[in-house]
Amino acid sequence: MLEEHPTTVFTPPPGAFAPAPAEARGVARDATRLLVASRHGTAHARFRDLADHLEPGDLVVVNNSATVAGQLDARSSRHGAVVVHLATPLDDGTWVVEVRSAPDAARAVLGAEPGDVVTAAGLGLELLEPHPRDGSSPTGRGNRLWRARADGDVVRTLERHGRPIAYGYLDRGYPLPDYQTIFASRPGSAEMPSAARPFTTDLVTRLVSKGVGVVPVTLHTGVSSQEAGEAPQAERFEVTDATARAVNAARAGGGRIVAVGTTVTRALESAVSDAGRLEARAGWTTRVVTPGAPPHVVTGLVTGWHDPAASHLLLVEAVAGAALSQVAYDAAVAGGYLWHEFGDAALFLP
Repeated sequence: MLEEHPTTVFTPPPGAFAPAPAEARGVARDATRLLVASRHGTAHARFRDLADHLEPGDLVVVNNSATVAGQLDARSSRHGAVVVHLATPLDDGTWVVEVRSAPDAARAVLGAEPGDVVTAAGLGLELLEPHPRDGSSPTGRGNRLWRARADGDVVRTLERHGRPIAYGYLDRGYPLPDYQTIFASRPGSAEMPSAARPFTTDLVTRLVSKGVGVVPVTLHTGVSSQEAGEAPQAERFEVTDATARAVNAARAGGGRIVAVGTTVTRALESAVSDAGRLEARAGWTTRVVTPGAPPHVVTGLVTGWHDPAASHLLLVEAVAGAALSQVAYDAAVAGGYLWHEFGDAALFLP
């Protein structure tokens, strides 16, 4: 459980969840809406205008993790028909999994017990214990995430039978290519690092031509924190020496470090030395960026719109400040911005 709670208060309007990728709605990837929130106020733009709001010497950091097909139709020995999400492979060969309601994964199945077996496409998954081990649940009733032992080849089963993780607010299923960003090169994310989805090669060219750098990190996402007050799970990440040097040089030159997404923020902030400089690191991170544990290197943020009380919203407040976050969310609600992975975006420049 998180000890801090977001102070930004809002209610997404009815119909605020983007039901489909931009292209399926007749909108180009980089033509999705962008709300720019800074000390000067808010402005409404299109994502393709991102370069207009940055300056030479700024550095944009993106996530090069590629989305995998992590969702399977399944049957639970206790609950019958379910949907299972394969979130993260652990070092001991077990997997973090989530059991959700059939047919559209609209809600978590919280009544699972150790020893339950979930079968999907010939793959058996025995639920061993809650993940994390303390079994803490913000719902107070049951557990959302489990450590499971697989009887079979998980990766091969997902390659043959899996589909991208999706939830009940989408109008239909969409293929895996719709869940990839142009930076995706290292498969491993259970859910799309969606903040970078509106980027195009033309936009990257505009940024570089203006003198704005673009560098990668890797953070393989688990499944979203669906419950209020639930902390992000541990995730694998890597910050290379080349990226660390680029970030340190940009900071030394007075440039802003603009993280594209909460995943990038978490990766960068997991690689900060005691001296406050970024260094090459790789492994598991449990870093949770909040106002009480603020970022050291990230000074700007590109992100989608998050649900009330979600842990991601605490990260937004940590980067942008509570006041600017409230102003931005009020403007997004009033302006009819779209939420979730295929929705619109914000640029925070506090």
